[in-house]
Order: sequence, then structure tokens, then C-alpha cells
Amino acid sequence: MKHKEYQLQKAVCKYLDLQYPNVLYLSDTIANVKLNVMQGARNKAIQKEGFKCPDLIILHPNGKYAGLLIELKVKSPYKKNGELLKNEHLQGQQKAINKLNELGYYACFCVGLEETIDTINIYFNRQ
Repeated sequence: MKHKEYQLQKAVCKYLDLQYPNVLYLSDTIANVKLNVMQGARNKAIQKEGFKCPDLIILHPNGKYAGLLIELKVKSPYKKNGELLKNEHLQGQQKAINKLNELGYYACFCVGLEETIDTINIYFNRQ
């Protein structure tokens, strides 16, 4: 699954570079990397405990929000009834999304390339 999310992440970053060349963004690099014990300890020492940082952070306010943060998914994190799947990791990600939204960012899950591109374009008022 992580390999597919990495491919999605690369495609989204390429889209941003082509369509929004002046927009600054960060994309998670740790999710697809196997860290050794020392690297894992160092990484943990500089991360906010319990915060599940979204995969993509767009550092560009749009007049309404301070920035766009997207948790990329290749398959939906929701049940058919719209509830979040019962999964501790997903629930942690949803908690982070909720907190970021409270702070004035636009944060969300996006499933697949098309939904992610639509969300980015809507954020930048390009539909």
C-alpha cells in the first residue's frame, strides 16, 4: 500500500510543479523510508508526539485558509455510510485534520489523484 501512496504522492507533486510552479509545498518523505534504530530515534526526537502530519503541506494562503494540508490515500478511509474506518492510525490522522481545520488551515483526506487535483484546484479557485 505504501508504494502506491508514494506513486500518488509523486504524481501530485509533479502536478503542483507544472500547474502551480510558484507555490511552496512540502511532501512527507519518511512514510516510505525504512529507518534504522538510530534514524528512528532521531526522527522521533524532532516530531510532535501524537501528531499525524498530513502527507502534503501547501504553504500558500488563499484568502480564506492559511494553507492546504492533505492526507493522501489510494483507497477510501471511510465506510460506505461515511464513518471513518475503525483504525487507530486513521483516527489519529482525522484528529490532526480536525485540529488543523480549527487553526485556520484547510485539511482533509483525498483519495486518488483526481480527487486530490480537484481539491487543489478548488483551493486555488481554479475549477
